[in-house]
Amino acid sequence: MLVDNTAASTQTDHLFAMESDQLYPIPAGMHAIPPNLLDIRDDSQIDYDILHPRPVTDEKNIWFFWTSGFQNMHPYTQRNVRAWHRRLSKLGWAIRVLDCDSVRNYLDIADPALFPRAFTDGTLSGTYAPQHTSDLVRFPLLLKYGGVYADVGMIQIGDLDRLWNETIADPESPFEVLSYFTGLPDQRCLMNYFLAARRNNPLFLRCHKLLLKLWEGKTCTVGMHASPLLKGVPLMGGSFKIEDEDETIEEEEASKLLTDYIIQGQVVSMVMGLVDEEDGWNGPVYIRDHLYGIDFMEGSQLINEFTQWDGRKAFDLMSLSLPAEGEVETADQKQAREVVEGCLTRSFGFKLAHGLILRVYKETLGSLWRKYDGSDIVPGTYAHMFRYATVYWNQNAVPPTLEFTNLEPIKRGPLLRDE
Repeated sequence: MLVDNTAASTQTDHLFAMESDQLYPIPAGMHAIPPNLLDIRDDSQIDYDILHPRPVTDEKNIWFFWTSGFQNMHPYTQRNVRAWHRRLSKLGWAIRVLDCDSVRNYLDIADPALFPRAFTDGTLSGTYAPQHTSDLVRFPLLLKYGGVYADVGMIQIGDLDRLWNETIADPESPFEVLSYFTGLPDQRCLMNYFLAARRNNPLFLRCHKLLLKLWEGKTCTVGMHASPLLKGVPLMGGSFKIEDEDETIEEEEASKLLTDYIIQGQVVSMVMGLVDEEDGWNGPVYIRDHLYGIDFMEGSQLINEFTQWDGRKAFDLMSLSLPAEGEVETADQKQAREVVEGCLTRSFGFKLAHGLILRVYKETLGSLWRKYDGSDIVPGTYAHMFRYATVYWNQNAVPPTLEFTNLEPIKRGPLLRDE
């Protein structure tokens, strides 16, 4: 049984960060990152750099947001962010964790063209106000500075620097946006937990305008799914219901609840499906020609697919120890190895799930890593192997983009008018 031991986990985290030998066999399709390209100083030094980022000088920025700041993040998400720094800082990337105070150093929160009144006044309300606060900083940061916006629950696996250089940063490349995509032929949906573009991207500019319009006069997202400005965009979630101790929410209402929760995703879907002749915007053509969209399930949710979204199963498998020398691999160890190796070689990243999803699945790998502090870095476990790999190894290839056809528009007409 796992015991919550913060002091022990902190020590282990430090030892893990300084480890230079290869602790685990590298799967085919991956290679060890040359030591000179890694920042393997101890955690306190890494944390200092994260808390004191250099001024913005270019578009190689990794943006994170946590309402109360990096110091107050859960330890396992701090490890996520440190891994981004260890792997990318020596390649010229600046890792920036903003909070409700420091965002003012980068953006004018009183500018109504950037933020709704509820953000400016600090009156955002509702159960998921922190998530919606972070939603509202993503587009402004990317539009002004460029780079990557990622949730703190996002673990990077693949070669981001290479993919950035070969797509968005390459003037000869047609690609202008990098994200995860649903991959479903009848849907247009980017995963807002990972968005990348250069400054003033035209897709994100229109998405931001529409999102601000939906927020006019509101302090929370409840009911936004019903806005006539989103008419034609299917509700999110499909067939599922929420069963809490005190209530059961049937499928239709659950889909409305989920759509309000991820209203930013609904906005992106509308803009991708919009043809606005007044504005010279053709979303289906833009996506066809300029989106580098990685399949979201293969690319960022593979552990959940392997375990059928059973968070307890994923946690138990990742908590297993690898076989000792001379021991025969058990069936559970074999499954755990296949999960970890599959994710490391096939996925560009992995998004730890939290938030509203816990009302559906009750437990996720992320919620259990939060509950059992240090369980993700116990030496010799598959979780530790996964953590180790996301610092010291990289993939040999970059993930492919999905191929996009010129789908029928969701709407023909002005972005901000219901016609």
